[in-house]
Amino acid sequence: MTLSDVFEEIPFWLVLEEKILALDSDDLSDGKLESSIQRIAGELDEAGYNVSGNGGNMLKLRWAVEKRCEAGKPLLKDLNAAVDALTLESANDPYAATTQLLDSLQVTWPELKIADQRADVVQIVEKTRLNLLIEKAKTLAGDARIRFLLAENVAHAVIISAMEITEADLEAVLDAIKKEQAEKERVMTLLGAVDGKGSQEKVRHLIDNNVAEALIIELGGFEQGDIDAVKKSMEEELKEKQRLAEEEAARKKAEAEGPSLEDMSADDLTYYIDSIREIMEFSDEEKEIRVMCEQSSIPKALVDIAVSDPDKLDELEKNAQG
Repeated sequence: MTLSDVFEEIPFWLVLEEKILALDSDDLSDGKLESSIQRIAGELDEAGYNVSGNGGNMLKLRWAVEKRCEAGKPLLKDLNAAVDALTLESANDPYAATTQLLDSLQVTWPELKIADQRADVVQIVEKTRLNLLIEKAKTLAGDARIRFLLAENVAHAVIISAMEITEADLEAVLDAIKKEQAEKERVMTLLGAVDGKGSQEKVRHLIDNNVAEALIIELGGFEQGDIDAVKKSMEEELKEKQRLAEEEAARKKAEAEGPSLEDMSADDLTYYIDSIREIMEFSDEEKEIRVMCEQSSIPKALVDIAVSDPDKLDELEKNAQG
């Protein structure tokens, strides 16, 4: 980046310094100094700057060349070097960075502290910082590069252009960030509901409300070990609940199926067999028989025999009657 790239309209002092930067020592010798000044003036006239016909602008050109001769080197070279040395850390506050930069050039170029020129240098530093942010963003992967620039308050239009993305790409990231913020607000509300409770109860409350572990750590201030301990406790409780549920389901199933053949009394066995025979007079379809037997609370053990080997009912009845 050249310094002139920063400005839509390049300030006159910078135009002069860029012209002077192109001069070599021979151009500044006693025999060529004046012709060099006149040549620069003519080039600037052609570029639309009124130098030859404007006494003030001509004086500025002469003073700038004089400063160049006194310093023994192009002043812009020092400014370029100081700008190139900026890092994201040193340029984080452009105004403070500008002050430090101008202080370093105070001896050779005190005029940069003049209000107008200082404002221009601030703009240069801000642009340099932006370029550094973009360079860093490009080293990141996926949405991280966009999120990084958004966090640094880089204008949306600049992000779209620099990252070569579409407006839809940017909107998708903005929408994701909005949802993440809403989720963080929800988590803070959940934490508020258990304020004053113990750590385990807080972590459990967040887990029960489907909060991601990363947010439990970030917003709750807990460690992974706290989460693992609570999850282990919850797993043990879940296993116990599952065991009890399975036992209850087995009990209900056994209750619904009724007693086994061995557990039925002779009178009950005879009664159930008579009931089955009455049902089978209405239908010979297994499904219908089972439904009607279930409605009549006939034990499943007998129903299974009735639909698979109905002749065995006679044998069972005979044995029950002695």
